[in-house]
Amino acid sequence: MRSFALPRRTILETAETLAIALAGGVGFALLGLPAGLVSGSVLAVATAALLRRPMVLPLPLARIGYVIVGTLLGTVVTPETLRGVETWPASIAVVMVAAIAMTAATMSYLRLVHRWDPLSALLGASPGAMAQGIALATELNGDVRAIAIVQTVRVLLLVVGLPNGLALFGLAVPSMPVTRGPADLAALPEMVLLLTVATACAIAFLKLRFPGGLLFGAMTGSAILHGSGLIHAALPLWLGSSAVVTLGALVGSRFANTSPRMLVGFLGAALGSFAVAMTVATIFILIDAHLMHIPIANIAIAFSPGAQDTMMVLALALHLDPVYVGAHHLARFLVVTIAVAVAARRVAQPAIGLSAHSRESGNPETASPPWRRRAEVVIDRFTPPPKRGP
Repeated sequence: MRSFALPRRTILETAETLAIALAGGVGFALLGLPAGLVSGSVLAVATAALLRRPMVLPLPLARIGYVIVGTLLGTVVTPETLRGVETWPASIAVVMVAAIAMTAATMSYLRLVHRWDPLSALLGASPGAMAQGIALATELNGDVRAIAIVQTVRVLLLVVGLPNGLALFGLAVPSMPVTRGPADLAALPEMVLLLTVATACAIAFLKLRFPGGLLFGAMTGSAILHGSGLIHAALPLWLGSSAVVTLGALVGSRFANTSPRMLVGFLGAALGSFAVAMTVATIFILIDAHLMHIPIANIAIAFSPGAQDTMMVLALALHLDPVYVGAHHLARFLVVTIAVAVAARRVAQPAIGLSAHSRESGNPETASPPWRRRAEVVIDRFTPPPKRGP
């Protein structure tokens, strides 16, 4: 009979990863930092990974986290929230234009300043869609390592910097209630129904290969139950907090097998491209804030160039409107996915194979071809779950 038990080493490494994530998240929360659980867990695990600790988070555990976070996001949906969707078409059009502008500006920066080849610059500039970027880079001879590091550093900076930046300007005020109903034993039947429906929807979205299927599927199932008024229960706070810390650990673990030297080699490109992307995003955030009567914290998270699942976790941690944020990130994801897939095949060029030193200098144009690097463990560590995953 086949055993599905995890190896003892994996269990120990996972326990260490979660312990470090919990320490970082609780520490940031005790300091009163906005979204402290998620930003603290991400930073703590990323730091440990750079110090060569084996930061590991099994995919099944991450999937459970996505379902729980999606369920919690759906609990704050109300009929009034859903009626607000009809006022967003103009805002969604703005975020689509913003996605293209961010990609073009960041790609130009990587090409002109850091001399990246066109393909790697395009995929490194893509706001979100990291899994697609790595897949295209592997297929079309882009620099997988450079793209992964730049994209991951961008997410880290967003998770840690954005909530604190909003708080600095007095904009991180919760615009949605944390929960809408009870989460005690008296509400246990409703909680069981909530988790059942949310999980079923998450699996259905996953089978349909919907972007972020587990998170958005669970959010949809929970939103239907709460938005229609069928149930009012919410999941316990400890369960939601545990899921947030777990997903924070997942983001931080992407730095596993990255040496400080390698990170420093690409740090200029990562920081510069982040600054360019956020400058363009800020322009469109201000435009949208002028057009729409929506709290600017919602707009900032909705327009930020981060992975959609990570931005949704931030929306939960900051008590923002998940329907507004989710709709905008889905629209941006679809635009970026189609545009980048088409453009990547137009700009793809055969990679020039040079030394490993040139790979670590922050210039993917002089990197060795991917077929020499596919066996490296770092690619597996940086590659997010396949499309059938969250």
